[in-house]
Amino acid sequence: MTLAALQTAPAAANAPRLRVMIADDAIVVRGLFARWIEAEPDMALVASLRNGREAVEQIERIRPDVVILDVDMPELDGITALPQLLAKCPGVTVIMASTLTRRNAEISLRALSLGATDYIPKPSSQSDVGAAPEFRRELIEKIRQLGRRNKTAGLAHAADASPIAPQARSLHHYHAPETPIVLRPMPATAPRVLLIGASTGGPQALNKLVAEIGAVIDRVPVLITQHMPPTFTAILAEHLSRLSKHPAREAVHGEEIVPGTIFMAPGGRHMIVAQRGQTPVIEITNTAPVNFCKPAVDPLFSSAAQVWGPRALALVLTGMGHDGLAGAHDIVHAGGHVLAQDEASSVVWGMPGQVALAGLASAVLPMDDIAAKLNRLFAAERT
Repeated sequence: MTLAALQTAPAAANAPRLRVMIADDAIVVRGLFARWIEAEPDMALVASLRNGREAVEQIERIRPDVVILDVDMPELDGITALPQLLAKCPGVTVIMASTLTRRNAEISLRALSLGATDYIPKPSSQSDVGAAPEFRRELIEKIRQLGRRNKTAGLAHAADASPIAPQARSLHHYHAPETPIVLRPMPATAPRVLLIGASTGGPQALNKLVAEIGAVIDRVPVLITQHMPPTFTAILAEHLSRLSKHPAREAVHGEEIVPGTIFMAPGGRHMIVAQRGQTPVIEITNTAPVNFCKPAVDPLFSSAAQVWGPRALALVLTGMGHDGLAGAHDIVHAGGHVLAQDEASSVVWGMPGQVALAGLASAVLPMDDIAAKLNRLFAAERT
């Protein structure tokens, strides 16, 4: 089975079902989520609750694998309940759910720093929630991928001392232990641009990374595609600007791409690059989703390969799916280079795993080592 197939397939019939708890004050939303979850053969709805207080009171008894936690609820809201849930049930996967307002986007991103695993933006009305098949697909896939990752990691950890530890540990990996990762050479000269693609777990990774690569940002432009809806990308850019101490913003159609700036693909649009004379410029497009994503990483990487050729360096961070794989092929084909985050430090080793296993990466690194590697590469140190 391919990595893509493994990521989208339900768990095997004999695997324990994922136990899912919902905490949302809207009865219509709870009912819809419940029906969707119960329709999945590898999931079980174990609680449907009205607010954060009920979730905090019941989580130790129910012991869910995944909690879908609404941001706005009476008695105890999601951001207040979150640390209490994590304290009572360490390791539980919490997915924050909120409608697309600036306040809720800020709360959802703050929740990631407090231990939430991911977030999902709900459509603006309850009727829209039920009528949006892409929202159902995204919700179910997040529950499956994030919940299964923690569940299998827990099984592997519990089996470490047993005679069958190697077999149990392999559950945590998307590839067979014997599958080799073949690395490509490192750049011989300093790249002229840094391209970053990320999805699930990306905001946490980006926050850490940009705080440590100030010297890189001084030398070259940094272009980021993070799978995010509108409003979220603008707020994330503001966070990255504060952390990096460099300008970071949603990219604007037609603007020149210059060093010293972080350009973020705006939510709901693709960001690509083009050449205006000798100057690279941003193009923002409203074309169809790519790999179910908008913005998507592939359009950025593929267009950058045409503009910078062998002087392009791409970094693929944690994320579900395979977005970025085709673009990484294009970058390597043009003589450029790609780095990937390793499995152990990724929230989901989908996007970077695809690139690594395809033999496109020059290095597969833990999150803690990526900034140091980038600083050396952009200073033309081949170490």
